[in-house]
Amino acid sequence: MNPYVRPVSPALQWHAADDEWIALGFEVIEGRSSDFTPESRDLPEVVGIVEQIGELPLPGEADEWQETRWDRFADEADAQLFRGKTLLFTDINPDNLMIGYGRAWAVDWSWPTHGAAFIDPSCLIVQLIAAGHTPESAEHWAGSCKGWTEADTRAIDAFAAATARMNRAFADRNPDASWLGAMADAAQAWADHRAR
Repeated sequence: MNPYVRPVSPALQWHAADDEWIALGFEVIEGRSSDFTPESRDLPEVVGIVEQIGELPLPGEADEWQETRWDRFADEADAQLFRGKTLLFTDINPDNLMIGYGRAWAVDWSWPTHGAAFIDPSCLIVQLIAAGHTPESAEHWAGSCKGWTEADTRAIDAFAAATARMNRAFADRNPDASWLGAMADAAQAWADHRAR
């Protein structure tokens, strides 16, 4: 998959695999975790990398990578709104969107899938809210992504509700993981905003 994501990610240098593990070695990059807080100067680059990911071609082998993680938190009709042929990163967080010298990088492609183009901008929204943005501010930043602006609002509403249910389930299963509770609160704040 690396040739497909090379415009936004470090180059794959080597790989090894056995029956249980796959090990990948990437080029070393100079950079730091991005800052998602409201005052951050990183936000244009963060949004830019999310938009770039949404414009990457879908690898041929991606037919088996359909995004389904949110399906069990939505009814069948709503889950169909999450389908699409856009390459998705989905693991959006400050550590995985790194800021380098004059550019940003997406690292740790552990969950690549394909689905509706609004999913990655939506994942960014929840992260921004968790970092201190209001839902309105977070959606403003997502508005720079074509996948967000071209989406059906009904699909976004359904995804926000499913995201809140999913994050709450994760937090309830792991009550000692405070970061999961923070993500559940952020997702619920976004879902409540969408419901209004």
